[in-house]
Amino acid sequence: MKKWLWVILAFAAGIGLGLLYGWAIDPVDFVDLTPETLRADFRADYILMVAEAYEAEHDLDLAARRLAIFGSNPPAEIASEALQFGPSADYSPSELSTLEAFVQDLRGWQPSSGVTP
Repeated sequence: MKKWLWVILAFAAGIGLGLLYGWAIDPVDFVDLTPETLRADFRADYILMVAEAYEAEHDLDLAARRLAIFGSNPPAEIASEALQFGPSADYSPSELSTLEAFVQDLRGWQPSSGVTP
């Protein structure tokens, strides 16, 4: 019985010291991360928010600039990824419709002078 008590105490002390070290003494610092490191669901959510903002603002240049943080792919291609991911993320039909209209508008978009997506 005494053996098990020492095992349990050692286990609890190990977990406690590990958490103390990981959270207080030397926590992980994430710096200079690019948005490309986001998980697919967070990327899709961000793109959906850009599409919803575009629906309200009707500024395609601004929407393309907002999508440019995901790299050098064309904005329509970036938005298409979210449209493909939407059904698996249980997006509502209105959200999918918003994304689809956004992708269609981006396919016909030509950047204004001085705007680089």
